[in-house]
Amino acid sequence: MAISFREFPWYIHVLIYVALAVVLVLAGEFLPFSPVQQTRANLDRLNQEHQKLTQEVTALRVYERRYSEFKLEMEALQKQLDTLKTIVPEDKELDEFIRLLQGAASASNVQVRRLTAMPLSPRDYHFEMPFEVQVDGPYYSILEFFTRLSRLSRIINVGDVTFSGLGDVKSAKYPVRPGTTVTGTFIATTFFTKAAEEPVSKAPARQPSKR
Repeated sequence: MAISFREFPWYIHVLIYVALAVVLVLAGEFLPFSPVQQTRANLDRLNQEHQKLTQEVTALRVYERRYSEFKLEMEALQKQLDTLKTIVPEDKELDEFIRLLQGAASASNVQVRRLTAMPLSPRDYHFEMPFEVQVDGPYYSILEFFTRLSRLSRIINVGDVTFSGLGDVKSAKYPVRPGTTVTGTFIATTFFTKAAEEPVSKAPARQPSKR
């Protein structure tokens, strides 16, 4: 005689329900395509992506800090380069050199009588640009003139100094300021780094062949 499920005692009902719940939980945990497994797989994937993104953000923060430091270093180096270009320019900047020389002479009450360019002297990393300069003025003004040249932003070396007394003022070829006692010449040498561009030589035209 078959026994109905309702006729079982209540504790049998409880055991059956508990067993059924355990089976459902185990099925959700271990079956490959169960919603629990899919949710857990998605959660693991999201955790891995989060860790990867966190590592990338940390690396980018390091690069951002290094970029800021690199930018500051570049700005400092650019300032140093600008200063060096003032001391030793890339080009000849002859007009600027003459302006500096004449400015130092005028401030020292010295007359520049002649400025003669001499041949360039190429070196390993720069070019020397010498000039023969003739000046006259009071003795201490000449000393002040040389002092001012040494303090200019652009390097100007002074050498081969030859000075003597003024002599007879009446026989001078040009007007002489009152108080002038000495006259002479020296070599003023300045520098630049960029080689002058040489003109491109054109190939000679080919003569038509005679037949």
